[in-house]
Amino acid sequence: MATVQRIKVLDSHTGGEPTRLVLEGGPDLGSGPLADRVKVFKEKHDNFRSAIVGEPRGSDVIVGALLVEPHDKTCQFGVIFFNNVGYLGMCGHGTIGLIVSLAHLGRVKTGPVKLDTPVGPIEAQLLASGEVAFTNIPSYRKEKDLPLYLPGVGDVNVDLAWGGNWFCLIENHDQTLELSNIAQLTDYCSRIRQAVTDSGFPDIDHVELFVPSKKPGVNSKNFVLCPGKAYDRSPCGTGTSAKLACLAADGKLAPGDEWVQESIVGSVFRGKYRKQGDKIIPTITGTAFVTGEATLILDAGDPFVWGIR
Repeated sequence: MATVQRIKVLDSHTGGEPTRLVLEGGPDLGSGPLADRVKVFKEKHDNFRSAIVGEPRGSDVIVGALLVEPHDKTCQFGVIFFNNVGYLGMCGHGTIGLIVSLAHLGRVKTGPVKLDTPVGPIEAQLLASGEVAFTNIPSYRKEKDLPLYLPGVGDVNVDLAWGGNWFCLIENHDQTLELSNIAQLTDYCSRIRQAVTDSGFPDIDHVELFVPSKKPGVNSKNFVLCPGKAYDRSPCGTGTSAKLACLAADGKLAPGDEWVQESIVGSVFRGKYRKQGDKIIPTITGTAFVTGEATLILDAGDPFVWGIR
């Protein structure tokens, strides 16, 4: 008989963006720092990543979250985020989804929670309203108004910033940020990402477009293309952190003032920051909802047991 492995997961969505939390059945990555465990994950267990989030069990948009023992002893939980093409240093919507999922399981209560991640400890708080606020790692802008040449378009000026992942941010463009225009937005951002790589910045793997929001009290609307060519349904926590870093660098948002960021599907995050030297410490607030509890079955006799790769 074929060997069968069972994986216990809890699914949620944050502003429309799904997170699949692996609770039981994950690979043994050892007990070192989470950055080292990611290397073990990638080198020895990458098929597990594709099995959990890839087709036929998942889809390109799902972000996985492997719950692990923290290395940092000040943290209650450790987490490694992954997607359809690889691993994420940090994931804002996934952090919000993780806290709501742990609350659903009765493992956290209202109040502060500290998470160990591959890019460092993250402080989160489950609010009485059910929202989650997390304080991200130090964020900063790397490049301002970097000129890119885009065939058929011409010169495009972009900012490059770190918010837990690397982002190319664009304010001035001719794109329409509507759900009906997803194919065109994906194509445009894919060409931008290639142009950034060709300009000597291969680590910039997220592209983020902005326009003013039409909603009262909302500052901005975005479209975020993730590394695996899926777009972020949420306003993107690390992307909003990168945006705050650019606003702070330009003197357009004061420390403690709130920035409300709308996603392409209409969900919102609220963000603010405090200064830390030449960087900022962002705090992002959003809401998640649990959508399902499941046991995934990995049957060694299944030709697509490790996903369609």
